[in-house]
Amino acid sequence: MNVIVVASRKGGSGKSTLTAHLAAHASKASRPTLLIDADPQGSLTLWHELRGTGEPALKSGLRGIAETVKAAKREGYAWAFIDTPPNKSNVVVEAIRAATLVVIPARPGVFDLATVEDTIALARSMRKPYAVVMNAAPPKRNEVESPMVAEAREKLLGNNVPVWSGQITHRSDFSLALGAGEGAREHDAESLAAAEVAQLWSAIDRSVRAINDAHQNARVMHCAAA
Repeated sequence: MNVIVVASRKGGSGKSTLTAHLAAHASKASRPTLLIDADPQGSLTLWHELRGTGEPALKSGLRGIAETVKAAKREGYAWAFIDTPPNKSNVVVEAIRAATLVVIPARPGVFDLATVEDTIALARSMRKPYAVVMNAAPPKRNEVESPMVAEAREKLLGNNVPVWSGQITHRSDFSLALGAGEGAREHDAESLAAAEVAQLWSAIDRSVRAINDAHQNARVMHCAAA
C-alpha cells in the first residue's frame, strides 16, 4: 500500500484541501483509496460528510496512525492519504514514519517557507522521500509563474529541497468543489483546477513508482549479496 502524508507545521497551508482533492482524483474501483484524518480540526471529515458517498473511505487517525495503516493494508487498500495537524506532534511523526512519500504544501511566502524547514528536517531524519508543492499560488501569466513563486522555488532548490515543477493556483473552483463535497475533477472536469490536480497526481504516482522500484531493487541486491 502506498501512503501519501500531507504535512506542514504551518496552519493554513492547504493540507486538508490538497488531501481531499488528491484522494478524490485518485480513488476508483481499481485503486481502492483510504482517507485518514489525523487533524483534530476535522476538515477532511467535514468534507467527507458533505460528500455523502462513503467513497473514498475515511478513518480517524487521532488514536494512532500505525495501527490504522496496518489495518488498511490488511483490508486491501492500494493508497492511503493522511491529513496531519499543523505541528510536530507524535501524530505527525507517526504519520511520516508510515509514509511512502511526504507532500509538503507551502504558500510562496516568507513565513510559509520558514516553517516547511521543520517538516523537511523531520522527513530527512526518518529518511523518507518528500517534495514541496507550491500551493495557493498566484496565477501564471502567459504560462510564466509569478516572481513570488519563482523566488520561493529558487530558494528551496538552492537548499537541495525537491519541489514539484508545477503549482496549485489559488482558484475559487477548489473551494466551491469542497463545499459541494467534491474533488476538482468531479466539480468541473474541464477546469484549470482539475488540470492542476491531475498534474500533481501524475507526479506523485511517478514518484511513488520510482520509490517502490528502488526499494525492490535494493531487496534484490541484498538477496544477491547474501
